[in-house]
Amino acid sequence: MATRPVILAVDDEPDVLKAVERDLRSAYGSKYRIVRADSGAQALETLAALRLRNETVALFLSDQRMPEMTGVEFLENAIHLYPGAKRVLLTAYADTDAAIRAINSVKIDHYLIKPWSPPEERLFPVLNDLLYDWEASFTPPFEGLRIVGHRWSSKTHLLKDFLARNHVPYQWLDVETSADAARILQAMNAQEIQLPVAVFADGQTLADPSIVEVAGRIGLRTQAESPFYDLVIIGGGPAGLAAAVYGASEGLNTLLLEREAPGGQAGQSSRIENYLGFPLGLSGNELARRALDQARKFGAEVLTPAEAVAVHDDATSKIIRLSTGQEITTRTILIATGVAYRRLDVPGIDALTGAGVYYGAAMTEALSCRNEDVYIVGGANSAGQAAMYLSKYAAKVTMLVRGTSLADTMSKYLIDQIAATPNIVVRPCTQVTEAFGSDHLEAITILDSQTGQSEQVTATALFIFIGAQPGTDWLGDLVERDDKGFIFSGTDLLRDGHRPRGWWPSRNPYYLETSVPGIFVAGDVRYGSVKRVASGVGEGSMSVQFVHRFLAEV
Repeated sequence: MATRPVILAVDDEPDVLKAVERDLRSAYGSKYRIVRADSGAQALETLAALRLRNETVALFLSDQRMPEMTGVEFLENAIHLYPGAKRVLLTAYADTDAAIRAINSVKIDHYLIKPWSPPEERLFPVLNDLLYDWEASFTPPFEGLRIVGHRWSSKTHLLKDFLARNHVPYQWLDVETSADAARILQAMNAQEIQLPVAVFADGQTLADPSIVEVAGRIGLRTQAESPFYDLVIIGGGPAGLAAAVYGASEGLNTLLLEREAPGGQAGQSSRIENYLGFPLGLSGNELARRALDQARKFGAEVLTPAEAVAVHDDATSKIIRLSTGQEITTRTILIATGVAYRRLDVPGIDALTGAGVYYGAAMTEALSCRNEDVYIVGGANSAGQAAMYLSKYAAKVTMLVRGTSLADTMSKYLIDQIAATPNIVVRPCTQVTEAFGSDHLEAITILDSQTGQSEQVTATALFIFIGAQPGTDWLGDLVERDDKGFIFSGTDLLRDGHRPRGWWPSRNPYYLETSVPGIFVAGDVRYGSVKRVASGVGEGSMSVQFVHRFLAEV
């Protein structure tokens, strides 16, 4: 339920303040919350707390003649926090000159001379008119988590991306352009504040918070509840989510560990149109949200953010160690960590990552790119989906493609959509060779590989969608991998008909089983997998059947 707007009454005389509160509550208590303060200083403290909770103040009713801080002095400070609130000054006959001057100095809307009895004649008609005007222009505030920071801060970008991908509603306030951001920082009343700042619905704040701190405050689970599981899934992309749904629905005590956000790389896709059963398409984020809800409905436990850093196998059980130091014991493991976008190794890129250079994240940063020219590196489906999404906001989207055309790497439906979108330009045979900028991206150098000519162009946003890195170094030599880090499984583990070293079952590895019995792999991280969402979902679903077979053996 939305919080009622506040009417704040300020007076240093206790009897007068009680009378004001009584009259206000009798007339407006059903629609407004009546708050009182016995001094200007206390009132300002109250306003700061209200500002941090993003509550709305509709009207100030302040006495003029107060010690230490007059009513006018209070209003001079208060209007910086709530410039839209109506302002009424209570005065004695001797203070009418000050009240008239206040009409110009703090633009009070009205002044009332004490006493105001009867209120039905001398108070309520004035306030009714003022509140009617205020209500006509009132827009209810956002009720939830707000993030205050710089657009070009990599920390801010990581926090925004984490919240967006975890389906947490939030409001982004840029300190350089948002008046609300300035008022929040003023309300925090700190000399030096480390940005970004997370402001929670209850008014509590965290300056320069870690992802884990924010996750804990917003209710995401980061600690396992059980000491032992039948199945632990490492990675929450399509394959991991599918395994969580089928594992939990079939009675396995199932835990899903996700390092960043459910959905994986697919979760960053703005529109997936070739997934079975969704002819109008759906976003990867929406697909991940539905699958996550489904997994939890069946009883799967989900930890995010939770990063696995090591696995130990003692044949009868497996032990997973998290980056927090927590250890989780399980009978079986499914590795479904997917792949990450390959880093673009050119001068200037690393220093500007998160400050104009983004890997994926088109949905998170699109609004910031309104009416700007943006560039995309990559020619596969993820790049095409990002281009279509960004074209709704950016003035122009330029795709820089290393190959001679999109046909070899992108689905035809996307190629056709891009060709029909007037503000998307595809430049084949091109690549970025350098990035420039002090605190944020300002320009890039583009090389035409056919002509050998380079040009420098102005750019404030560069989105990179290239290659696929499995990121499996944390596994060490536990499971067999190829030279790129993709995990071998099934018949790919057999060498001249021989099973992997240390293999103890009297059978060959199951189709999705790694070189360690009871540890399975599914999705993009698997060697030889088909890099499609539907394929990942299929492998994740299938893996649970092999888990059941393995558990029946031991």
